[in-house]
Amino acid sequence: MAWTETARQRYCRAGLRYASDLTDAEWALIERFMPLPPHRGRPRTVVLRRIVEAIFYMLSTGCQWRQIPKEFAPFTTVQGYFYRFCVPIRSGPRTSLFGSISVDND
Repeated sequence: MAWTETARQRYCRAGLRYASDLTDAEWALIERFMPLPPHRGRPRTVVLRRIVEAIFYMLSTGCQWRQIPKEFAPFTTVQGYFYRFCVPIRSGPRTSLFGSISVDND
């Protein structure tokens, strides 16, 4: 199947730094699944959108954690959120955060 002009405009990633970066429309779909900031303890200092983009970069390029570009958060922070997002959610039918995103957007 050939690309149509409508499809080219819809999936164009020309304005993004990396092909794995999220558009505003894609982030709007994912944002509702992100954990809320904690009520106690240290306030969150990272932007979750950049964390998700770093995870997508690592998954799409196959690079090692330490090879994530410096404009993302430190690799230990990204790795911690990755493991937190992939842990099964016990209260509900879905298995993890990423699993719930892929199921809801099919």
